[in-house]
Amino acid sequence: MLQILLTALLVSILTGLGLLRYSHLHSRFTADSDTSGVQKFHAVPVPRIGGVPIMLGLVMGCALSGYLNTSVWVLLLLLSTLPAFGFGLLEDVTKKIGPLARLLATFVSACLGFFLIDAGLNRLGIPYLDAALTNYLWLSLLITMVAVGGVAHAFNLIDGYNGLSGMVSVFIFTAMAYVCLKVHDILLMSVCMAMIGAILGFLFWNFPRGLIFAGDGGAYLVGFMIAEVSVLLVARNAEVSPWFPMLCVIYPVFETLFTIYRRKFLQGRAVGRPDALHLHQMIYRRVVRWMVGSREARHLTQRNSLTSPYLWVLCSLSVLPAMLFWNKTWVLLLFVALFVAGYLYLYRQIVRFRTPRWLTLRRD
Repeated sequence: MLQILLTALLVSILTGLGLLRYSHLHSRFTADSDTSGVQKFHAVPVPRIGGVPIMLGLVMGCALSGYLNTSVWVLLLLLSTLPAFGFGLLEDVTKKIGPLARLLATFVSACLGFFLIDAGLNRLGIPYLDAALTNYLWLSLLITMVAVGGVAHAFNLIDGYNGLSGMVSVFIFTAMAYVCLKVHDILLMSVCMAMIGAILGFLFWNFPRGLIFAGDGGAYLVGFMIAEVSVLLVARNAEVSPWFPMLCVIYPVFETLFTIYRRKFLQGRAVGRPDALHLHQMIYRRVVRWMVGSREARHLTQRNSLTSPYLWVLCSLSVLPAMLFWNKTWVLLLFVALFVAGYLYLYRQIVRFRTPRWLTLRRD
């Protein structure tokens, strides 16, 4: 497993180096040059094709896994990622692929996974629904598409600061690799290790300096892979509770659901219209107060990178109990409820300028 992780890590780092070394050749097409947008917190144009190093690291890691395990299964998994990754990368290059088209691409990827490698939801821990999923293939396919597409889109939503979605993804894949080890699913564990290595290679350039962004290609790829591994882990191993992966991804998933509720019902605006009211953005504006007022590039990058650790801690509060209680559904359900309550309390306090003092960074 260490071989697979290190291979993906090395390939990802070297690919990122190549992209940065020759950035002048593609900066016109791949740089995130709009530094004044409502969701922009960087001062200079940055390449946003970090999904390429992640993808190449994953491909090489999975190729090694396939060779060591004499299996082509991982190659079929890679094939299913192409629509989700491809449409995301196309948006990074052209800036013309809307969110609906990218979401539909993840649905296509989910369909490929469903038919190529049996990546379908067959149980959710809800008795009558579980029976229906077993008896009706079309229902299983429909719910799988919505779940996989939703998770992929959720990771694109939280991809707002240096190291944020990348490290959250590493936490989640580590938890899933641990459970794969517990149930002796070595092949699926190798996929987790390949993803960990590929993402860490990207993070080498992304955090804390923000030299390259994951972009939509990277975010959709990582989100899709987390969703696929979640589906496969539950489908292939009866002892794993379907609420284990749900607790692992509850932070990005609930962030998405809350955003839909907030925009649609509290603000009366289009759900797809961007704003700067996500939890990570509120923490940036009202909790991280390092060098407030300075628009120098180094100060913007500093504040940007100081935001992510807050969300890493928040994510760990769901991932750690998921690892501990991966086969105990009622405990996992309890922690899901506790996380949602804690999220809402924290958001409410920050919005009302009642952030706990110990959370606030101040300049000396």
